[in-house]
Amino acid sequence: MYGSRSVHNPPCGSWLASDSGGSVILNIGRADAIAGKPAPTVFWVLRLFLLVCIALLGACATQAPLPTGNPTLPLPLQLHIERNLAEQRQDWLLVIQREGSDIRWSMMDPLGIPQARQQLIDGRWQADGLLPPNPEARELFAALLFALTPSGELLQNYPAAQQQGEQRSLPTRWDIRYSQPLSFELKLPQGPHYRVSPLGEPTP
Repeated sequence: MYGSRSVHNPPCGSWLASDSGGSVILNIGRADAIAGKPAPTVFWVLRLFLLVCIALLGACATQAPLPTGNPTLPLPLQLHIERNLAEQRQDWLLVIQREGSDIRWSMMDPLGIPQARQQLIDGRWQADGLLPPNPEARELFAALLFALTPSGELLQNYPAAQQQGEQRSLPTRWDIRYSQPLSFELKLPQGPHYRVSPLGEPTP
C-alpha cells in the first residue's frame, strides 16, 4: 500500500552525542557567565555579617546601666516578679545569691522551668548555663540591682539617679515606687510594668 523507503537510523547514541555536545557548550557558557559574577552566597554572608555587627553595636549602646561599685545587698533573696504588659500577666520566681564576689541571678516560672540565668562578675553580665539570651531579663536584673541598692549608696553607684521619698528613678530608664524596702513597682518607659515582692508575701 505504501511505497517502500529506507529509513536511515543513525548509529546508536549519535544523536545523543550531538545534543549532549550542544548542552556541554551551553553549560560551559553558563559557567563562564557565572564565574564572571560574585557568588550570591558570599554576598549574603557578608550582608548577614554586617547586620550582626550593627545589631551588636546597637546592643552595646543600649546596655542597661550597672553600678560603679558593689552595692550592699541583703542576699540571698527570693522575689516574686509579676510582669504586666498589654493586660497580660506573667509570674516568675527570682533567686539572687552571692557567690564570692559574684552575684548569681536565676529566674524561673511557677512550674520551676528556668527562664533566665545570669552572673554579675566584675561589673559585667555573663550567661550562666545554656539558656538562650534574654535581653528583657538582663534589663530587669539591672533595674532590680538599682532598686535594691541602699539609699546611702545610691548616688555613688548611680551618679545620675534621682531619689525623693518613696520613689527613685534613673531618668529615661527606670522608675521605682516603694511600698516596703523589698516591695515596689518598677516601670520602664516603653516596656513592661513589674510588681516585686518577697516570695510568699501577698501581691497587692
